[in-house]
Amino acid sequence: MREIALDTETTGLNPKSGHRVVEIGCVEMINHVATGEVYHAYINPQRDMPEEAFNVHGLSEEFLKDHPVFAEVADAFLDFIGDAPLVIHNAAFDMGFLNWELENLGKPTLDMARAIDTVQMARKKFPGAQANLDALCRRFGIDNSDRQLHGALLDARLLADVYLELKGGRQTGLGLGVEETVESETEIRVEKRQQRDARVFAPTPEEIAAHEAFIGTLKDPIWKL
Repeated sequence: MREIALDTETTGLNPKSGHRVVEIGCVEMINHVATGEVYHAYINPQRDMPEEAFNVHGLSEEFLKDHPVFAEVADAFLDFIGDAPLVIHNAAFDMGFLNWELENLGKPTLDMARAIDTVQMARKKFPGAQANLDALCRRFGIDNSDRQLHGALLDARLLADVYLELKGGRQTGLGLGVEETVESETEIRVEKRQQRDARVFAPTPEEIAAHEAFIGTLKDPIWKL
């Protein structure tokens, strides 16, 4: 089964406010495991880069101005993802931006039904726990030490690993659903238990005398006939 882990970086939070996609990263997965095939593009947003967004991903207007605009990368992006399900962390955000860009080009938009939202998966599996990508990497022991800033391809690679863990982790031997059945004979040995003499727990004469003396101090004791 082919799936695509996908992430974007943008100039802001809302495409309807004039914000644009500036980076796309995609990682191909087969049976939930990354294959090594990726798609990556930096995109010229044809506008300035707000400081708040720059502090998140470090992509400046100066850096992006020499890269292609979205119209020049759209077909290659669509060809790479094909009709595969899209694994996205907070799918509504990325899908909203991508569909805004596609719609402006007069291209068919991506069906939200094909998105697999790992934020929702994580919240369902770990109620009340943090569901951001860094927190999930820590939970699953995934090395994210290179993630000083957000980056679409880096985050898509991390997301592919997180998604694998959310789905249950790697199978033993990486059998990918095919497990060998090994039949073996089990030898059962029955050993005769060594019998021991029963222990004697009768009170000593000193204990009996002490008990009688104690009872003698009581008024109408029920233990004394």
